[in-house]
Amino acid sequence: MEFETYYYFIFLGAGFLSGFVDSIAGGGGIISVPVLLASGMPPHIALATNKLQSSFGSFTASANYIKKGLVSIKDVYMGIIFTFIGACLGTYSILLLNADLLSKIIPIMLVLIFLYTFFTPKIGKEDRHHILKPNLFYFIFGISLGFYDGFFGPGTGSFWTIAIVMLLGLNLKSATAQTKIMNFTSNVVSLGVFIIGGQVLWTVGILMGIGQILGAYTGSTLVVKKDVTFIRVFFLSIVGITILKLLYDSYLAN
Repeated sequence: MEFETYYYFIFLGAGFLSGFVDSIAGGGGIISVPVLLASGMPPHIALATNKLQSSFGSFTASANYIKKGLVSIKDVYMGIIFTFIGACLGTYSILLLNADLLSKIIPIMLVLIFLYTFFTPKIGKEDRHHILKPNLFYFIFGISLGFYDGFFGPGTGSFWTIAIVMLLGLNLKSATAQTKIMNFTSNVVSLGVFIIGGQVLWTVGILMGIGQILGAYTGSTLVVKKDVTFIRVFFLSIVGITILKLLYDSYLAN
């Protein structure tokens, strides 16, 4: 596909904003996917290209969090393995199942996450004792959220973050760092499937990926420097915007 020159500047800017938002609270797709669709791309090509550019951002944020010591691969390798498996199953299931039911249910689940986080202001401020053993946690949520991200996707980062805070007892900074590693894992799996299917627009995806790298590095560096209160406010804001968009898409757009 060919685009007017100004569109390429829009793609670059959207990649930056998406990477910035996604590295802090997840939900970067609420910026990037509408931009891709507005350019006239068919939905399947827009989703495939979005996975390419978001892989750049999630990798950059993950690498920065590892470098800054917020997360270690040896602590989350079980999560990576099970997320990979779940994402493979979820991406394959796109070919077999209908996502309409999920599109109706997910906004409701995100509302519950938003309300829980809003009305428990102390959650995520500091580490607590874990409720689930890490390996059991990564098995359950790696399979389930990996499947969900491969199959449908919106809100995955929010689900990961709140689950890690509630059940592993980590603070919001550490939970955000772990979330990006899991996001990168499921992004790469979905991207692989889309590449095999020949659905990716490489020029647009790589250009947005450059923006993603810059945005993700800026956002993840901000997380390291800021306190938990900033992350909590940003998290609630992005979850709220995601809820509104999904509610509109699922119930009002039709």
